[in-house]
Amino acid sequence: MYNLCKRLLDVVISVSAILFLLPVFLLIFIALKLSDKGPAIFKQTRAGKNALPFTLYKFRTMKPDCDPFGASPKGQTDPRLTKLGIFLREYSMDELPQFFNVLKGQMSIVGPRPLYISQISEWNEHQKQRLLVKPGLTGLAQISGRGEITIEEKLALDVEYVNSACFWTDIKIVFKTAACVFSKGSIYEKRYSEKQETREN
Repeated sequence: MYNLCKRLLDVVISVSAILFLLPVFLLIFIALKLSDKGPAIFKQTRAGKNALPFTLYKFRTMKPDCDPFGASPKGQTDPRLTKLGIFLREYSMDELPQFFNVLKGQMSIVGPRPLYISQISEWNEHQKQRLLVKPGLTGLAQISGRGEITIEEKLALDVEYVNSACFWTDIKIVFKTAACVFSKGSIYEKRYSEKQETREN
């Protein structure tokens, strides 16, 4: 029953968001295309449920010649970020195209954030439990510190979500995420391990 309700929530929210935000999608797409010669949509292979690969969609926030697997930007002064990219990251608008990933059934609104397939080999068996569910647009880790917690803490919160997920938990995470987005809290990482510095989302 939970899985059915979760999928229904995914479809309702993703369709509503895409229709309501369509003008915003178009404005961002046009602005990115006019700003430089790079693509407006950034595509990257990530690990989905049961480690199955899928193509993640994001609005591009960095300059076209940047290494897509490089370290995550540490702040607004990162020279790789475009001016528009800084704004998009501040309000998490770079993640909006992932509503299409949700609609396609590759992601869920709530779940562990999708990481690189190559990172799986670095996790222990307990941490790999995060792969038992679809990755999400937001999750327990995103409302529990976001960029201010380590990759190890994020993985622990992901597994905690997998083992305690229910419909009402998902609803609470959605509402708390909205509050985090509007407050622009904990966007950039303040502390992380050496592995995370070069690989984390």
